[in-house]
Amino acid sequence: MAENYSNGGGQVGQSLRPRCPAPFLLKTYDLLEEGGVADGSGGKIVSWNGDGSGFIVWSPAEFSDLTLPRYFKHNNFSSFIRQLNTYGFKKISSKRWEFKHEKFQRGCRDMLVEITRKKGEPSVFPSYLKSSSEENATTSNSMEENNNNSHQLLMEENKNLKKERLELQMQIAEFKSLEMKLLECLSQVMDNHQNKSRRQC
Repeated sequence: MAENYSNGGGQVGQSLRPRCPAPFLLKTYDLLEEGGVADGSGGKIVSWNGDGSGFIVWSPAEFSDLTLPRYFKHNNFSSFIRQLNTYGFKKISSKRWEFKHEKFQRGCRDMLVEITRKKGEPSVFPSYLKSSSEENATTSNSMEENNNNSHQLLMEENKNLKKERLELQMQIAEFKSLEMKLLECLSQVMDNHQNKSRRQC
């Protein structure tokens, strides 16, 4: 049987074993390859970006509530982000939650095995979620930020619903006014018709 030796001469090297991608990477890849996850109204919660070189979490609140428990058995968006950073993913947009890794691409599942965890760094917490305080405080702050984002999304949705409700109430009032006018017109027509009939008699 062939054996692998180190260049130093003499020592038997470890036998080559087929490596498997980390479960976190496989789950993240699978949820995207399955077409992303849609919300109840048909909009995307998470999906590949346009060219498949990265992915976008369109709705962090729904991603936490609907997607994470389904694939990762938790609903902590900050924890998911920390895991991404641990494997070398980069957040590439300041306006949305878009992440990239050169070995994480649509249709390239076989490349996942080449993605490894970072080692020997003082902190694996993403710089875009860091504060000047300690890591525990940073984690707390980022979770609070995520909660604030979710709260803002809910407030915005509530505001939109109130606006729609007012518009519907205005439409109902207009229809009622139109109904009254039509009834008045119909009443006048009926009165005119009855008056003409009486005159003929």
